[in-house]
Amino acid sequence: MTAEIISGKEVSKEIYGEMGGEIQAFIDKHGIPPHLTVILVGEDPASQVYVRMKGKKAAKLGIGSDTIRLEAETPEEELLALIDKLNADDKVHGILVQLPLPKHINETNVLLRIDPAKDVDGFHPINVGKMLVGEDNLLLPCTPHGVQEMLVRSGTPIEGAHVVVVGRSNIVGKPVAAILVQKKPGANATVTIAHTRTKNMGDLCRQADILIVAAGVPEFVPGDWVRPGAVVIDVGVNRVDDETSEKGYKLVGDVNFDEAKEVASKISPVPGGVGPMTICMLMKNTLQAAKNQVGDP
Repeated sequence: MTAEIISGKEVSKEIYGEMGGEIQAFIDKHGIPPHLTVILVGEDPASQVYVRMKGKKAAKLGIGSDTIRLEAETPEEELLALIDKLNADDKVHGILVQLPLPKHINETNVLLRIDPAKDVDGFHPINVGKMLVGEDNLLLPCTPHGVQEMLVRSGTPIEGAHVVVVGRSNIVGKPVAAILVQKKPGANATVTIAHTRTKNMGDLCRQADILIVAAGVPEFVPGDWVRPGAVVIDVGVNRVDDETSEKGYKLVGDVNFDEAKEVASKISPVPGGVGPMTICMLMKNTLQAAKNQVGDP
């Protein structure tokens, strides 16, 4: 058996198609587009690529966006003052501070300073709390929400399924568990979180109907940890040396794809799986934040 591929590119394309009408309706009603402002501090190459991709996607969708670039030496107080200014700007609906930040800036201070209503990353403790209690129309963390959309739109049964999440980060592991355990459509799962102190992890993974891997270790999960017929979502993106590639490296996930695809019923690839969903959910959060701020249902 070779697994069906769950393509993040295809799922995001479907979601973007649905968003087009909603964005135009917002513009027609309010006279301005939903607007995202990204703050980039320093010149981290990967961050510059991500920010550029976000700007291109926003423009293609009709979402307003701008990027404020600050020198790496910018004092934390100056960055916080800029966030205060954006918080008070009614024309800015979403604020995203691109991570990582220079070492002299406290990331927690920065994330806490963003107005929760404009926190399109979904990381503010107020938004995390709303996620845990299951409020509607909230700003969910982008990557975990993207995982849920991939499962739902691939026709994967979630209700009553045993989901095993490998990884307990605040960015993926914990929030995806919180999302899938909710008493809501597209959730109602029984969720187990595995981590570095979990005993007999292979045995636990083999119990999963849905296996979500966000361990941050290249090809950490071998094929024999996957129960035959299980659905596998690989969140990891790792660069490993590859002498056969012109670039000298290749991207792999946290799952041994070649092994797992022969056991699973469905699997997400790396690249092209969860990655495209993160920007997609960021755009969706920007639209949702704009609706929330103007009182649209």
